[in-house]
Amino acid sequence: MILAWVLSLLMLCSSLIVYLERMATLSIVEPGTMSTARRGFIAAEKAVIECEKNISNISALTENACFIQPAGKNIWLITSKQKPGVQIHVFLDEKTGVASRLNWRQVFE
Repeated sequence: MILAWVLSLLMLCSSLIVYLERMATLSIVEPGTMSTARRGFIAAEKAVIECEKNISNISALTENACFIQPAGKNIWLITSKQKPGVQIHVFLDEKTGVASRLNWRQVFE
């Protein structure tokens, strides 16, 4: 009986050590992953902003870094091609040619 109790304590300690090792590994990997995701998100936002600025003159874009789709009368849906993706709805004023951002969201796959 005592032997079973000692073995169960040893198993509990070994599982605790494995858990602590996994947590230490995750804490080491976390900063790199966060900075990579942050850089990708900033790049996607810059691409969407560039497409938003030139929405009235789409053909002038030399390199299109986003998908542009009509979503209604004078409303456009702009989605970045980069991952993580950013998606915005833009209202384009016909008279002034100014685009106003209605909303935005992060796109997940």
